[in-house]
Amino acid sequence: MRERAGESSRLLLVLLDANRWLVTAFLSVVLFASIVVGGVLVPNPGLSTGDPIETLYQALITSTVTGVTLVLTLSQLVLSQELGAVGDQRERMDGAMSFRRDVAQAINTDVSPAEPSAFLRVLVTETRDRAVAVDDALANGDLEPDVRDRVTSYLDAVIENADSVIEQLDGATFGEFDVIRAALNYNYSWKLYEGRSITETQGDDLSDGAVAELDSLLATLELFGPAREHFKTLSFQWELSDLSQVLLYTAIPALSVAIASLLFLDPSTISGTSAGLSHALVLVAATTTVSLLPFTILLAYMLRIVTVTKRTLSIGPFILRETDRSGGQP
Repeated sequence: MRERAGESSRLLLVLLDANRWLVTAFLSVVLFASIVVGGVLVPNPGLSTGDPIETLYQALITSTVTGVTLVLTLSQLVLSQELGAVGDQRERMDGAMSFRRDVAQAINTDVSPAEPSAFLRVLVTETRDRAVAVDDALANGDLEPDVRDRVTSYLDAVIENADSVIEQLDGATFGEFDVIRAALNYNYSWKLYEGRSITETQGDDLSDGAVAELDSLLATLELFGPAREHFKTLSFQWELSDLSQVLLYTAIPALSVAIASLLFLDPSTISGTSAGLSHALVLVAATTTVSLLPFTILLAYMLRIVTVTKRTLSIGPFILRETDRSGGQP
């Protein structure tokens, strides 16, 4: 995915892979440093008077209560989609079981795996096996060099990408973003598009066996799309549940610091400096950073959610970014 993304690899590491608590700590440090630097650069930061400080903490208290309440409400609204009458639940169950039967038939097994990582792994493994079967069917065929180069390049890309994703899914645990990261690394949309294009434009040049195996490969890729979207939805619900829980844990400490600072903190009575920094400035920056902890946590979680959403806006052979359609990795 990093090879296909327009963003920096380091940026994607922060947005997707990094632990959310580490991202929160990084954002808090940036916030703290920004306040301190601003206080150093401004000749008279206004710490000797009470009105700006009181206004600040009053705003922090109001924003924390309002923000946490709003986020929890929205999270519960999203999670409430899991609730419903028995008829709705049975319809969901029938859909899930029908899809599992389709996957089991595609991978030639009686029962498809239950774990998300194993479920996706068998689908990706099946696409790899189908690609190898197409390649074997082409071995004895008499194809034009340009046709063979295009098909071989496509199959090599499928096999190489599948091998990498299979390794990533091995031992991946749902709820720790491992499964979704691996699913994002499998660019099935381009594979589906290119495979359909080969079938329509060069299908007459391929043997019947190669066409049949290629159709099986494309059918398996079509199953991977809904599976990825389903597990992405479950991952988002998992993340929102974690976010709601974390916000509940941090809201009270953040409010306590903001309220205590409003009632008891008087920067004008704090004197002294360390390393050229005013103690009053450092204290105000620290209390503000702690008071904004629910916001930085929310930002850390939402950065990953919106990044994944951006990468998975379409389903099927729709490609929303620039892609090398000559056979290279998109």
